[in-house]
Amino acid sequence: MTRRQSVAERLASIEKDALLADITKHSEWDKFLVEQAVLHFGSKQKTFSCNDVRSVLPELGKGFLGAAINSLRSANVIAHTGQYVPSTSEATHGHPIAVWELTAKGRGIIAARKTALRVAAARAEQRRAA
Repeated sequence: MTRRQSVAERLASIEKDALLADITKHSEWDKFLVEQAVLHFGSKQKTFSCNDVRSVLPELGKGFLGAAINSLRSANVIAHTGQYVPSTSEATHGHPIAVWELTAKGRGIIAARKTALRVAAARAEQRRAA
């Protein structure tokens, strides 16, 4: 037999569903920006946190950065280091946030993009020379 939810539990569930619906409304462009920022910091530093990523992004909807980071973690692009740092976001009041690092898959994505850029630059140079 299932347990009946209290009024507070039902309201919390409705609020959670509304937040998730708002997060999913964000455009592919927002997701692309977060991915690019994560790959940038992952390529420049051994570890990074949402503090680093948030510093270069425009204002995103509530919870979106965390959802995007979770998606990258689920896709095995980044991995948790087991470390935490205090959040610099005023909204979080300095609570601990995870420190991340790129996985081999994440480093592979960066390498493939760098190769694609080199190939495109070489082609453009060939067209200019012709």
